[in-house]
Amino acid sequence: MTIVSTAEKRPTRTWEWVRVCAVADLEPERGRAALIDGVQLALFLLHGPDDGGPIFAVSNLDPYSGANVISRGIVGTRADAPTVASPMYKQVFDLRTGACLDTLGKDERSLETWPVAVRAGDVFVRWAARS
Repeated sequence: MTIVSTAEKRPTRTWEWVRVCAVADLEPERGRAALIDGVQLALFLLHGPDDGGPIFAVSNLDPYSGANVISRGIVGTRADAPTVASPMYKQVFDLRTGACLDTLGKDERSLETWPVAVRAGDVFVRWAARS
């Protein structure tokens, strides 16, 4: 008799802070692409006191076009929400949540987002390492 375990092995994820770049590598109101574990991210530094504004990390993959272009998007605001407009079909996304604020008649889709921290002038993204 053969006994087969039906317990499914689930992939475990370990959350860690991953250094992505120096804050000085970012330009206010312009996106930069980064690659972590084969996943493209788009980083945005917004204006703030002495250009030390908030930094956001979202997926670089435009969910409407399937192209990695969000880092080339146009930064703006909607009410109090910092936004990026896709350079492909111009859908507008909230940089804080990744939610699409203007689907332009398409189904709702969103960008994945990651928490960002700045330590000693370096930008870190909270990342789920796969094991």
